[in-house]
Parts: sequence; C-alpha cells; structure tokens
Amino acid sequence: MEGERFENNVGMSEELIQKACCLAMKAHKSTGKPYLSEKSHSPSVTIFGFAGSWSMDDWFSRKPFRDMKVNREFSPSLRSIGNDEIATVNEAFYNRFEEIKAKSSLEVEVYKAVSERRQIVFAGHSSGGAIAILAAVWFLEKYIRSHTTTIPPKCVTFGSPLVGDRIFQHGLGREKWAPHFLHFVLRYDIVPRIMLGPVSSIEQELLPILDLFKPKSSSFEQEFSGISSIASTFFKTVMMNASLVASHAACNLMGYTNLLLETVSSSIDVSPYRPFGTYIFCTGNGKLVVLRNPDAILQLLFYSAQPSSEAEAAGVIYKSFREHLIYEDEVKESLNMQDVVYLDYSDDMATTDAVLNDLGLNTGARLCLQAAGETEKKKLQNQEKTNSLKVIIEKGLTKIQVYQAECVARNVGSYDAFKIHKYDSDFYANVTRVELTDAWDPIIEMLKKYELPDDFEGQKEWIELGTRYRRVVEPLDIANYYRHFKGDDTGPYLIKGRPKLYRYTQRWREHAERMPVGSSSESSFLAEVEELRTKAFDDVKGRILTLEKQVLNWVRDGELRNDIFLDESTFVKWWKMLPPQHRAASCISEYMSG
Repeated sequence: MEGERFENNVGMSEELIQKACCLAMKAHKSTGKPYLSEKSHSPSVTIFGFAGSWSMDDWFSRKPFRDMKVNREFSPSLRSIGNDEIATVNEAFYNRFEEIKAKSSLEVEVYKAVSERRQIVFAGHSSGGAIAILAAVWFLEKYIRSHTTTIPPKCVTFGSPLVGDRIFQHGLGREKWAPHFLHFVLRYDIVPRIMLGPVSSIEQELLPILDLFKPKSSSFEQEFSGISSIASTFFKTVMMNASLVASHAACNLMGYTNLLLETVSSSIDVSPYRPFGTYIFCTGNGKLVVLRNPDAILQLLFYSAQPSSEAEAAGVIYKSFREHLIYEDEVKESLNMQDVVYLDYSDDMATTDAVLNDLGLNTGARLCLQAAGETEKKKLQNQEKTNSLKVIIEKGLTKIQVYQAECVARNVGSYDAFKIHKYDSDFYANVTRVELTDAWDPIIEMLKKYELPDDFEGQKEWIELGTRYRRVVEPLDIANYYRHFKGDDTGPYLIKGRPKLYRYTQRWREHAERMPVGSSSESSFLAEVEELRTKAFDDVKGRILTLEKQVLNWVRDGELRNDIFLDESTFVKWWKMLPPQHRAASCISEYMSG
C-alpha cells in the first residue's frame, strides 16, 4: 500500500485536488459570491468552490452545539435504519446551504453539468467546506441514489469544521458514499477542531477569531498580534473541549470507564460532531497521512495539535491560526513530494512510527489509535460471525417452509395450524422458530451497539434474507402471540408484541427500495386482521379498505402466501363476517370467491 500512488488510493488526481484547492481559496477571497464554478474539458470536470462565511450566524444558530436532526426530505439516507436514529447536522451550515440553493443558480448549473456527463467536484475552505459537504450529500441523494448511471461526485475540503454526528458518518458509510469525501487538514489548524465543544465556551472569543480569517489588505502577523491574548484563550478552550471528546471516545473504544471522566462528561455536554470520509493530514514537513477510520481521525485531531512543551505553546498557537490560511501552498507542496503514509493499512512499523513522531504523538495517543484500529477489526470479525449465523437461518427457514407445505396438504394455512397447535409438526415448527430467534438475536444486538460494519444494513444478501425471514416466520410469531392473547391486558401485537427484528428488517427493505415508511408490512398484516376482528365495522371501515388494497397489491406481487385464502383461514372467516354490501364491492372479492 505504501508504494501505491496517492491518486489511486483516494480516487482523485493530484491535479484535480490542486484545482479544487485553488478555486476554494479563490472563493474564500471573493466578496459577495456564495460560490464560484470552473469548467475544464480534459478531463470533463466542473468544480464548485464554496466561500466560507465569517458571520457568527453562519456558524452557530443556537446553543449548545447548534445542531438539528436531518430533514428526511433533504436526505433519507442520513440515519441508522434499524435503530431508526436520525443524523444530526450543524443547523447554521444546513440553513446556509439551503439558502444558497434557493437563491442562486446552483441547481441549474449542477443539472447542466450532469446532463453533459461531467465529473462534479464540490470544494470548500473553512466553513465553505461544510457547505461543500452538504452540497455533495444533496447531490448523492438527488442524482446517485435514484440514478445509478450518473457519475458520482467528489467532495474535497480544506480546513473544514465538522458537520455531522456519528449517525451522519454511519449513514454515508452504509450507502458507500464516504469514499467520495476527502478532507485536508494541516496539522495545527484550529478550525477542524472548533465543533468539538459547546458554543458557550468560545462565544466571546469567536467573533474576533472569525474576523482574523477574513481576507484583508493588512498582514496576518499584524492582525494576529492585536488579538494574540484572545487567540491563546480560544486555542486552549478548543483543545480542552477536544480533549474531553477524545478521552470520552477512547474510554469507549478501550472498554473501560474512567469515573472522573464520567463525572465531568455528565456535567458538561459532549459534542455530537464526528469526522467521516478520508482525512489527509499534512504534517508540515511535506508528508501526508491518510486515514479513514473515524475513531482514529478523532484522536488524531486532538493529539496532533498538542504542543510538546510549554516553550512550544506560543508557536503552536500562532500556527493553529496561520495554517488555516495557507492550504493552497501546503497542499501543492505535499502532493508534489508524494511522501504518503496510509495509517489504515500500513504494516511497516518503522514508517508508521516515523510519521507518528512527525505528528508529535505520545504513547497514550498511539494506544488510542491502536484501540480505534482494533474496533474496526472487531467489526469485521463480527461480520464473519453473522455469515455463520446466516447458514443457520437459511436452514431454519427451509424447515419452516416444509412445515408450511405440510399444513397446506391438510387444507389449513400454516398461521391457523400454528395457532391451534394440534400436531407434533406444530411443536417442531415452534422449536425451529425459537432457534431462528436465537440466531438473529446477536445480530440485532450488534446492530444496536454499532458493532458491525456501517454497510451491513445495506448489503443486498441481508436485506433479501431479512425480507424472506419476515414473510416466513413472522406469521408464526403472530399466531403464537394470539394463541396466548389475554385481551386488553396484553395489547395488540403491533404495539406490544412485535420483536425489533421485524422492525429492523422491514426498514432495511423499505430504505433499499425507496418505499414509503411502513409500506412493507405484508409479513404482519394478520396482526392487523386480529385487531380488526375485535372492532365494529363502522369504527374501522377506513382501515379495512386500506388493508384490502394492500392485500391485493401484495398478492399480485407474490408477497403473500395463497393459503391465507383457504376457506377456514382466519383472514377469510373474518372477511366473510363483514357487511355483504362491503364484500360485494371489495377489491379482493374475486380472490375470496375463488
């Protein structure tokens, strides 16, 4: 991996990165324009460089962390599907992106570039990088998720603040979109660390700091000397916040609890923001350190900016602000040198030690990086465990399907046979059902704890297996539930009894196939029938009409077993109790009469 050329590893040429950096810095110096665009014809590329903003309102909209839940209309992918957790993003950045999209020709220019089959690159420096990230997410949802023939975009940022939380990172990982994002960070640059603390901790110093980064005719040195005391306070506060987040994350990675840390973090809000994508750290001596593990990136954001001694502190503080404005020269020099280390893959301990020394990492920092690497390995090992469980699940499903065929041979549906529980075959089917639950339980538990690779819930084979499992086994779970049903003291299956497993696997399919939420409920429809049986027709007429339409579609699409239409089935007996005039006009009457 060490000998691999940089552009082959990160998926973007050095020339294109330098063009993107140049345009991003040009946008930084522009006045009044939210973005600049630039075309090239060899290769066919359009770059959008977003300008940063130095207004407080464009960084922080509210306390403590200026965060908001992602609007599903903006991005249905930025969530954990099974756990149904929605990602958090910085509200001020999101609002600014939406304003740019609404008040500029961005959408028109992007559409034109797509129609011309151009590679699109979204780039930005400072908070312009945050806007570029959101623009890329918007593009991925609009053009890639629904149009697989569109050329995927690239997003490259320079000194960008963090934008989203771990669910943001998780969602992009599941969709396999994370590799489209590259983030360049100079070793001491303070801006990529700012979001690791609450706004209240830096509120007083932030305005002069943002003003420092504005393009001016006066020299940086002159401006900095006037606010050096403020800058020192700002740097120390940001790094203290980063220390809390990094330490909290490291304790979780290493699997132990620090009581003092718990006490502190319980009284102080811990920032939700986390890195994602590919980070490229510039060490300051021409070397590039490439890292994709988000847990390791978080640790490096903290440890790499630490002064090694009190004597170095003043110099580091100066660099932490100066470096934010010199990306163009530093990135160009580092790319030309091609001295690159890929920490995720490196087996060369001497090379790794050398670059960690360049970044000033002490023993504690290295242990944190090692723990982050072990966590990623553990996720891959857990994936291997699920593969062995998959074999057990498939064998169990085959047994249940044999049972279903035996029931039909007796002219009874498997749901009703299992509910009556009269034969030995019903007993053995129940044993298999329990064994299948035991096979799924550790998988769901690992998903709840995010102990599987991010893309697990997007893997086609598991989506298909989960859907098959729901359709084969959930009717038996419903039958078992109502076999022991105690009336109002128990509550309906869909509210009180439905296992998480079915909710998870249903969401997998609905997300993968872009279906409306709750529309893939074919496996649980008999639970709706059981509830409707206890209601007066006039009270639930609307629900009955909806269910009949759903049943018609599910039958036509082959998603329901025909044994639900057997004369003595629960479904048919209930339907025949409905008012005659309703049955005569019903959309499923032909199936009932057949």
